[in-house]
Amino acid sequence: MLHRRRGTAAVALAVAAALSLAACGGSNDSADKKPAAGAGDKKAVAQGGDEFADAAKKTAEMGTDAKPGEWPRTVEHAMGETVIESQPKRVVVLDVGELDNVVSLGIKPVGLAPTEGSPELPSYLKKDAGTPANVGTINNLNLEAIAGLKPDLILGSQLRAADKYDELSKIAPTVFSLRPGFTWKENYLLNAAALDKTAAAKAQLAAYDKKVEELDAKLGADKPTVSMVRYLPDGVIRLYANASFIGTILKDAGIPRPKNQDIEDLAAEVSAENIDQADGDYIFTGVYGDAKATDKSRAQSNPLWKNLKAVKEGHAYDVPDETWYLGLGVTAANEVLADLEKYLTK
Repeated sequence: MLHRRRGTAAVALAVAAALSLAACGGSNDSADKKPAAGAGDKKAVAQGGDEFADAAKKTAEMGTDAKPGEWPRTVEHAMGETVIESQPKRVVVLDVGELDNVVSLGIKPVGLAPTEGSPELPSYLKKDAGTPANVGTINNLNLEAIAGLKPDLILGSQLRAADKYDELSKIAPTVFSLRPGFTWKENYLLNAAALDKTAAAKAQLAAYDKKVEELDAKLGADKPTVSMVRYLPDGVIRLYANASFIGTILKDAGIPRPKNQDIEDLAAEVSAENIDQADGDYIFTGVYGDAKATDKSRAQSNPLWKNLKAVKEGHAYDVPDETWYLGLGVTAANEVLADLEKYLTK
């Protein structure tokens, strides 16, 4: 089976952008940086500025010119080009975003690499995902298990598994998006192109856009500010910003952010001692993995937390981490929109 690697200018720039972000952590990986003890100011953990917009643009350029039903097809992606000979029937997904993508297109994958913080099949996808075999985790792939499933397509991302791409490509045609997270719409269309499901993916995104417009209209012009707080292991607390999955949804709906989260980065970090920086009209909280392994309890027992406007007014809510932060696909995005409508229109 042919797997051509071509270093086009667009892909080269996209890969360079992804590499510059890799050390900063993806939107759903466990924290890899923590604030200095007692740090008082917000700390950006995923810097990029214009590179984020550039990454999204380059990701959008990837895909295929193949007509519906045309096989073989050549798919250009973050690692080059891959030729897919025929309609894939046995698909392995290497992250939750790819899982959400293929399930939304009516495909039950044969293999899944879940996140370390959520090793089970996400509950919001269980009904339609079938019973994919475990092939390790997003940061520790089991190549032997993947090969044993005899896949005819592997979907993942350059940010997660660039170092495994060559080995994976020897197992089956492999298509990588640039990164998970804020490029979720472009990733969806890339996955759909590899599966000959582009029309269905575009219809799903159009339906999402309609729900966004409806929420925007319901909330009106005077929308409340929304603060996004996520507790991770080892004392890491992130305030999610614009260049994240949830950041794109809030921006789509025209929902304003507190100034310290209205930045073109993945997130800013604060400590439990400075949790007052999480203030907003509404606060939505997620927890990655076991809450006891995080600083959630310590932060929320802090008088600064109890004095936050949203907390005092009863506008601080726990939300499912598996959709708001780990979902990274259109199904999760629709779940988030439903939650936002529920809480913001009470």
